[in-house]
Amino acid sequence: MANWKELGEAKRDSVNALIPKAWLLPTPLPPPTEQRDVTGKYIQQFLTPREIEITETDAVGIIKNTTTATWKAREVAEAFCHRAALAHQMVHCLHEIFFEAAINDAELLDEYYAQHGKPLGPLHGLPISLKDQFHVRGVETTMGYVGWIGTFEGKKGTGKEKVYESEMVTELRNLGAILFCKTSVPHTLMAGETINNIIGYTWNPKNRHLAAGGSSGGEGALIRLKGSPVGFGTDIGGSIRILAAFNGLYGIRPSSGRLPYEGMANSMDGQNSILSVVGPLANSIGALKLVIKSLLSQQPWLHDPLVAKIPWRDEKEQEVLDIVKAGNGGQLVFAIMPDDGFVRPQPPIRRALDVVVKTIEKLGHKVVDWNPPAHARCNELVFKIWGFDGGEDVHTALGLPGEPMCAPVASFYGIKKEQYTASQISAINVLKRQYQKEYMEYWNGTASHTGTGRPVDAIISPLAPFAAARPDMYDYTGLSAWVNLLDYSTAVLPVTLVDKSIDVVDVGYTPKNPTDEKIHRSYDPELYDGAHVAVQVIGRRFQEEKVLTITEILGDALGKHVV
Repeated sequence: MANWKELGEAKRDSVNALIPKAWLLPTPLPPPTEQRDVTGKYIQQFLTPREIEITETDAVGIIKNTTTATWKAREVAEAFCHRAALAHQMVHCLHEIFFEAAINDAELLDEYYAQHGKPLGPLHGLPISLKDQFHVRGVETTMGYVGWIGTFEGKKGTGKEKVYESEMVTELRNLGAILFCKTSVPHTLMAGETINNIIGYTWNPKNRHLAAGGSSGGEGALIRLKGSPVGFGTDIGGSIRILAAFNGLYGIRPSSGRLPYEGMANSMDGQNSILSVVGPLANSIGALKLVIKSLLSQQPWLHDPLVAKIPWRDEKEQEVLDIVKAGNGGQLVFAIMPDDGFVRPQPPIRRALDVVVKTIEKLGHKVVDWNPPAHARCNELVFKIWGFDGGEDVHTALGLPGEPMCAPVASFYGIKKEQYTASQISAINVLKRQYQKEYMEYWNGTASHTGTGRPVDAIISPLAPFAAARPDMYDYTGLSAWVNLLDYSTAVLPVTLVDKSIDVVDVGYTPKNPTDEKIHRSYDPELYDGAHVAVQVIGRRFQEEKVLTITEILGDALGKHVV
């Protein structure tokens, strides 16, 4: 019987073998010391001008062409499959390749259009990539576990292997989307880096010294390399926002129950105190709006018992736009939270916040301070909730073939602990609800000093203490995980790039604690130079339309920072 290493290598080789020979890189990739950035002109050298034109069009632009038959769905699918194959060879971002099935689906869409004279749906001919939690017919879902190879979520003989599909997959197909690959994750999903014993480490394509992020790291790397126009990740502690930020993308973590998670693989399934949520990532806010609106048109609340019956609300977008158009009397008010009192973000993050504040003020809007209930209390609850089962779920999955736990995961789950009792879980749920209530009332109370009569419209804050993590150095998740406990709608706003001449080391800084010291010491301007820098825009529960509109306003004002 093969051991875990042999099984992992065989799976990796079988996936890589699905890349057409014509799409293989002609020579080995130079090391990061010689070619740290493989985006833009570097990957373009392996593509035709037509492929570049297609793949560097955002999802909204693609749809304008495919829903009018200006572009054939097959041509679009082939272009993105080619670019995705190149991306994978450069940064190890794919778990499953089903290019042939995607091209066949695209041909069927072209035939449908020729026969009916109209698109199948609003996403007709749009390629969409999926994090490897989605079940898609014809391919496996390993979620990075060697022990899940050849099984359905670690179990054999279920009858679901390679035939079962997640609810959102069904809805995306109904809308006319083309599914063509599944992207890499850290086994367990519980890490801000992406690494497993099948494909290895997923690198940041803008700076290959750094992590692509996690746990939806493959999505971030693939979309940054424009090997996909839009994709879906999940977020239980930052796993959409982290990789969107690390890769200079827009992304949104919706409130739980806005989009369908039904039928997806997960870690610690049944832990309901902090629910993982699913959301999109792309190169534009328009792309995020497009796919969310389209999915909600499918009435997912009829097929997923946890989805709230909330269709897309154009009026919530319009409310924001009306405020902005009102001139001097129409101010949005932003709370600025530069840190959480425990860790000080590195210089590029602080500069990005300053840039956003100046942009807000230049637009005529207002900023106020944010002094909420202590985030230390929140983060203590988060870590307890993540450990409810004592690590049983992840240790069981890793134990199937006896594979070792990767270092970023082992920092939290390395040792199995005693499971929480029902009474202990209930007590923590009460503390969580009390904290949510306290935070809610603090936010309500800001109406007294915003000057608009409304509470603060959104919070601007870091979502990580660094522009991107160095390998095995993601030492603090507190800047992202608090949002999950509060279940706030939160988008990522790309701001700038690290500039070693500006973002110099904080000489003489005295760290607040050992974690803060680790973050401080890990910053190297030379190493980080050129990396993406982003912040998060946080709204209240189920305010996805408002948050996306505000983020788009700020993004437009900042300008297209980088391609």
